[in-house]
Amino acid sequence: MAGLAASRARRGGTGVVVSGMAVFSAFGAGVDALLRAAVEGVTGFAPVERFDVGARRAKVAAVAAGAPELVRELVRAVDEACDGAGLSRSGRADCQLFLAIHGEPHGGADAFASSIAAACGFAGARAYTSACVAASTAVADAAAQIAHGRADRVVVAAGYLVDADQYALFDAGRALALDGRVRPFSAGRSGLLLGDAVGALVLEAAGASEPLARLAGWGRSGDAYHVCKPRPDGHGLARAIGDALHRGGVQAADVGYINAHGSGTKQSDVAESAALRVSLGDAAAKIPVSSTKSIHGQALEAGALLELILTIAALRAGRLPLNAGFLGPDDDCQLALVLEPAVADLEYALTLNVAFGGANTALLVGAP
Repeated sequence: MAGLAASRARRGGTGVVVSGMAVFSAFGAGVDALLRAAVEGVTGFAPVERFDVGARRAKVAAVAAGAPELVRELVRAVDEACDGAGLSRSGRADCQLFLAIHGEPHGGADAFASSIAAACGFAGARAYTSACVAASTAVADAAAQIAHGRADRVVVAAGYLVDADQYALFDAGRALALDGRVRPFSAGRSGLLLGDAVGALVLEAAGASEPLARLAGWGRSGDAYHVCKPRPDGHGLARAIGDALHRGGVQAADVGYINAHGSGTKQSDVAESAALRVSLGDAAAKIPVSSTKSIHGQALEAGALLELILTIAALRAGRLPLNAGFLGPDDDCQLALVLEPAVADLEYALTLNVAFGGANTALLVGAP
């Protein structure tokens, strides 16, 4: 493929592993609850009660019960992920926090990230606000630092709780599905729906602790095709996928599952399907694919981290998340969609994300 040859020199050094993770979603706190919903096809979409949607065309989102508070959930997720990795509070003193956060919190994103880092005992922080690839970009940056010996460990966190302003913007832009379901790659799909997500994971050099998974590869690209429309031929995302596979030394046929970006919008799903065919060749028709946004919704800057955590959980459990909401095949999205409960002995899985402006990421995870 044109464009991939130019990226063949990029390979990581030291191996990178995930040693701890935690998540909060519409299904509450915990990875197990999220995974169970995903593999059983139980969606989190329900009428929005957090704020008034009476004047909106759409009325639902995947929001958690009660009144979650972003700072509290972020701190809880970070502490849980660090505990799982055996990273004590004193051990965080020389560790950085990379935080993907939506918009401009009070005082700005950098100040907000620094405040979370201070509350959790980290040496410093870096903020990421680049829309739907914010968290995956943070993961890739953290992995690169570890792989090249510039850090032993980085904690990546992300948070977005569905809010009235963003809901109004997406609704006004006619991007939200009016039938209350996200239907990735399906005929009759009509748009996305927003969802809550707060998560954290610990990345570190291989050999430091018992890993949950390996971050085997990562790839990023920017095609700058249009401010909001995806490049129809998928070549930008295909470059990111190619880089991730190359870094991991993995062939397309070795990938056992793909958690696609799968927003459920008409143009985006077609472009992503094209990207998979370009980057994976004949294997694209055989690798099981689903978009877990059909379960937990679109969580903006936090979505990529939620989806990475869910992909790791699925890889460890050997169970594939369903592509929920499917109505029928679309000739432009001919993929091996996961439409029934399925088990698989997974060695590698990909999780993909794209964002406005033509930003693309691919993260490749492997069994420990």
